[in-house]
Amino acid sequence: MATGPGLRLLAKAVLLLAILFVGIQFVRPPLPHPPVTSEVDVPPEVKAILKSACYNCHSNETKLSWFDQPAPAYWLVARDVKQARARLNFSEMGKLPKGQQNAALFESVAQIEQGAMPLVPYQKLHPEARITPEQLQVLKAYLRRAAGNPATGPAEQAAADAQYAKWVQGGAPPVVSPAPNGIAFPADYKNWQAISSTERFDNHTLRQILGNDIAVRAIAENRIHPWPDGAVLAKVAWLELNDGAGNVRPGQFFQVEFMVRDSQKYASTLGWGWARWRGADLKPYGKDAAFTTECVGCHRPLEATNYVFTAPIGGQP
Repeated sequence: MATGPGLRLLAKAVLLLAILFVGIQFVRPPLPHPPVTSEVDVPPEVKAILKSACYNCHSNETKLSWFDQPAPAYWLVARDVKQARARLNFSEMGKLPKGQQNAALFESVAQIEQGAMPLVPYQKLHPEARITPEQLQVLKAYLRRAAGNPATGPAEQAAADAQYAKWVQGGAPPVVSPAPNGIAFPADYKNWQAISSTERFDNHTLRQILGNDIAVRAIAENRIHPWPDGAVLAKVAWLELNDGAGNVRPGQFFQVEFMVRDSQKYASTLGWGWARWRGADLKPYGKDAAFTTECVGCHRPLEATNYVFTAPIGGQP
């Protein structure tokens, strides 16, 4: 036990820490609460889940718990809320077309399924934010209802068949411009190996994920935590053709997007380079290199899988 000079020194240290703690409470970055201008358009049962699990970070209606109020905890909360609102704000999402709202919700549900959202540390301190399997099914059921299951008309089928016939016959490929961030179009991606497939029921697209030789070898050797430099993943999307009887097949080509792994070159974008080309003429996506903020914002919560959404067949991300 401290006595004499030691006790006095301890008391001074405690007093200094107390003064410092009180002093930093006056350093509070602003965390505004703008009015709700256009809330997301969803049924009450869906909104109730979003409010309990998501609104504290992803809306203008943030309600801080008592333990979030003192600095330095407040500094972290204010930073995280600002970043979360910039990525997804349910208080302003209603101004977007319905399709874009559903797309944002679809991506959110995908992150929930991956266990990436709500953030695990946040759930530990805020157990009310945990989304149960039953609530997840409510969200998915709503998105499926909202997307519908429209049958494809003869015009869409004919256009898809004509595009496929043209590709089979060959012909000069289009001259493809690089992505706005300088990534060149990997023209040989069609020869890569398929490693998985997915469906976006919210926008009726079918997607196949391909990997270059480095990516395929990494999967076989279970070296995807993280993926090695040089691995490239391609996700090819086609519009879905539905005959109305439950049979679907790929329709017209929609887009192809790439993740290029280089932990040093792309350190500022999670260690991946991002690129996307849309339409049969392969037009680069994005006005400038800043388009990658969309990709980073969507994939950032998936740190546990090295920021990759789709588990490769045979892999364990």
